[in-house]
Amino acid sequence: MQEEEKITGLPENASRELQPGEEYRPLLSPDKVYAEVNTRSVSLGVLMAIIFSAAAAYLGLKIGQVFEAAIPIAIIAVGLSSASKRKGALGENVIIQSIGASSGVIVAGAIFTLPALYILQAKYPDITVSFMQVFLSSLLGGVLGILFLIPFRKYFVSDMHGKYPFPEATATTQVLVSGEKGGDQAKPLIMAGVIGGLYDFIVATFGTWAETVTTRILPFGEHLADKAKLVFKNNVGAAVLGLGYIIGLKYSAIIVAGSALVWFVIVPVLPVLGDSFAQLLNPTFTGTLASVAPETIFKEFARHIGIGGIAMAGIIGIIRSWGIIRSAVGLASKEFKSKGHAVSAEVKRTQRDLSMKIITIGVILALITTFVFFYFGVVDFNLLHAIVGILVVAVIAFLFTTVAANAIAIVGTNPVSGMTLMTLILASVIMVAVGLKGTAGMVAALVIGGVVCTALSMAGGFITDLKIGYWIGTTPAKQQTWKFLGTLVSAATVGGVIMILNKTYGFTGDNALVAPQANAMAAVIEPLMSGAGAPWFLYAIGAVIAIILTFFKVPALAFALGMFIPMELNAPLLVGGIVSWYVSTRSKNKELNTARHEKGTLLASGFIAGGALMGVVSAGLRFGGVDLMNAEWAESNGAQWLGLVMYGAIIGYLIWDSMRAKLTK
Repeated sequence: MQEEEKITGLPENASRELQPGEEYRPLLSPDKVYAEVNTRSVSLGVLMAIIFSAAAAYLGLKIGQVFEAAIPIAIIAVGLSSASKRKGALGENVIIQSIGASSGVIVAGAIFTLPALYILQAKYPDITVSFMQVFLSSLLGGVLGILFLIPFRKYFVSDMHGKYPFPEATATTQVLVSGEKGGDQAKPLIMAGVIGGLYDFIVATFGTWAETVTTRILPFGEHLADKAKLVFKNNVGAAVLGLGYIIGLKYSAIIVAGSALVWFVIVPVLPVLGDSFAQLLNPTFTGTLASVAPETIFKEFARHIGIGGIAMAGIIGIIRSWGIIRSAVGLASKEFKSKGHAVSAEVKRTQRDLSMKIITIGVILALITTFVFFYFGVVDFNLLHAIVGILVVAVIAFLFTTVAANAIAIVGTNPVSGMTLMTLILASVIMVAVGLKGTAGMVAALVIGGVVCTALSMAGGFITDLKIGYWIGTTPAKQQTWKFLGTLVSAATVGGVIMILNKTYGFTGDNALVAPQANAMAAVIEPLMSGAGAPWFLYAIGAVIAIILTFFKVPALAFALGMFIPMELNAPLLVGGIVSWYVSTRSKNKELNTARHEKGTLLASGFIAGGALMGVVSAGLRFGGVDLMNAEWAESNGAQWLGLVMYGAIIGYLIWDSMRAKLTK
């Protein structure tokens, strides 16, 4: 191992598109070997995976939100290496973060679907749930997600360099790099982390000001919402503002355009068209549109249009990337025919993936294991049902891997719940068609959904890890190899935690854990397996919108994400994007604009990191019995007006400190 150079920050061309002939050179030289995988990095990574899997599962089932583990783990890794005065720990910290971050993605995949087994068991006692069902669903889904993504690593992180903002990867990389730099260069990120963390902590813990501001605070706002079904919402958190800054104006504007179509056109127009038309669009809706809130119309109707849009955008993406898929398959067949490993020896360290031979064998073994699991543990030895189940998993997980990675690359948010809902519906329809219905069908569809959900969650999360490694200059093959260990540990932890929480609290009845996504999945599965329909018309509308957008060369996935994700989380992305545009265009000096934008990126990363870390602390306090929330005030109009003032203040800070950047000679 050779000594490492002084780290001064990411190269100037890290986040922009490269000019013809230009090459991106990572922080760690491709021609040298650095400390990455060792006892310290692996053991700490495993420890982080266990701790954060348990914490994320508990918090996710309690409040319905799974926090992103990557950033807090990166902060802890940097803190530990700094405290021990360990030099040259950058490569090690990437491995710690990569192994540990398996926790968040495995948890998201598991808790969105598998607790629904317990929820349905309360109603149908003949349903049996075991640890192995939960554990194997999470493990096999995670393994498939890793294997399916690896062939697309080069395309997303290298070929598309500068075309995607990768907001979460940007924030995590800034944390890791700033920790290695130390001194004055790390101060902006630390200061922004403290400010953003305290800002979000005060909101989440005390409710000193409202987290979301809506037009209902205006004198006519309530009337507009009730009668015209028109409402605007904006989350005033620091972390979401930072996310918008990193995403930038282009993509944030497209996302918000999707949100605007839903909230300002579709939601207000549907009540005008009448309840009979609404019943045609969504057979499961039983209320009257005039009497429900705009949020209910979004949930019951408009969001399904977003799901259809995401699905069609994914299919279009698959068609467009068919050449990449075909080349990956071609490479696999070539490796099987070749005798030696001469080719891999010529590849630079920073571009070295696991061989396609290993990936192909791994996929085959994982699918065989999944088939055996389905045959013996899910469909009661019915060969046809097991074959259909494995085909659904293989096709959907593989094809939607690129959709999950694309979504993370654009907005840092994986629409895994939407894609899983679509998977559950498709799986249920197919299973009913081959004769598997009732409670046995419910269990089969949910387990299939759990495997696919975890695979897509892993694919989206893992592309973040690989982008971090690409920017810093670690070895992809090492990240890929040790990600399997993180997946195994996280799946075992999650399986145990879900069983313990079910026995302790349960997911139905008084004082039970909320588990909102799993309850939604159970609600969808039950009528489908009992012969009721799905909102196909709404999915079709979303699909048509995606096709039209593609025809006009508008990124359909970003637009569909805007339709699917609640507006209060989309609007602040545009605010952050506008701030990013503003600070990078005020000067006639291009280099000064670049310096200001980079300073803003550092501050925005601090907001995201601080918000993520303090969000965990706040939730931990509340679940430990320390509830300091002034709920009555937090829900008042006064708290929203104060929220607007504080939002203006933190936007002002982001602009002011970014504009203070100076050119260094």
